[in-house]
Amino acid sequence: MSTGFNTGPFPSQNGGGLFMLIFTIMAVLIGGFILFMIIRGFLTWSSNNASPIQNLVCKVVAKRMQVSGGSGDSSSNTSYYATFEFEDRRRLELRVGRDQFGYIVEGDEGILTYQGTRFKGFSRQLSFQT
Repeated sequence: MSTGFNTGPFPSQNGGGLFMLIFTIMAVLIGGFILFMIIRGFLTWSSNNASPIQNLVCKVVAKRMQVSGGSGDSSSNTSYYATFEFEDRRRLELRVGRDQFGYIVEGDEGILTYQGTRFKGFSRQLSFQT
């Protein structure tokens, strides 16, 4: 006598079990990705806090903006970056705020203050050549 209920993992009638399996796998993948991003953000934050604050003489060698999103009715997001070159020719690109980005000019020389990958400030050193 059949009750009409299929207790197996893949019901043969409408594929509901297969849907639930795919739904569960997708939920686990999305949840895992979100957890990964949270952990990665915490590790970066922790690493930056453990790094010493550096004040080094450098020159601004490049600036760039990265625009993401903005298609259709969605708004866009703009990130601002500056590349600094130190006296030993080593370069470092840091994300800077929109307000600071406007005051930094390629070719400027000065003191960069940063902590790990965190931009803290840039003080231009004026040099007047005659």
